[in-house]
Amino acid sequence: MTRALLVIDVQREYFDGALPISYPVGHLNQVLAVMDAARRAGVPTAVIRHHQPDPESPIFRRGSEMWELHPEVASRPHDCLIDKQLPGSFTGTGLEAWLKSVAADTVTIAGYMTHICCDTTARQAMHRGLKVEFLNDATGTLDVENSAGSVTAQQMHTAILTAQQMFISEVLGSNEWTSRL
Repeated sequence: MTRALLVIDVQREYFDGALPISYPVGHLNQVLAVMDAARRAGVPTAVIRHHQPDPESPIFRRGSEMWELHPEVASRPHDCLIDKQLPGSFTGTGLEAWLKSVAADTVTIAGYMTHICCDTTARQAMHRGLKVEFLNDATGTLDVENSAGSVTAQQMHTAILTAQQMFISEVLGSNEWTSRL
């Protein structure tokens, strides 16, 4: 097995902006811990950064302060930086080519948000024949309320992880993942 760590959208918007991640507690520390563990073990790491296609977007506007990577993620070494405009990290990006270049057959999902970009990327990876590890404590979400209903961050996180575990990903904690390296 040859892993690659995908650190998805750990950007200021999720800390200081319109979409503060609230669950699980300690999510950023876990993201940073797995980045550090990956570096020590020689696991290639791609940092993925989202921007909205609309240059006037109030969120994830390319070049804005809230679009920037969280400083702790930006300061850590990584092997590849991928910019994307849609939830899936494979769509319209060089991620698949990079994964082939590092001979990865397994991707590990960390980052935000559990229910959109992490979920979509995990599904895209599985569709491409990759094994997927989805870190339950190094991904995160927030409470959601819209015209379809409302759900707490914990409910959302649990529902997505439960669905992922059914057929798409192996859901596990960061400590277990690190012990495998």
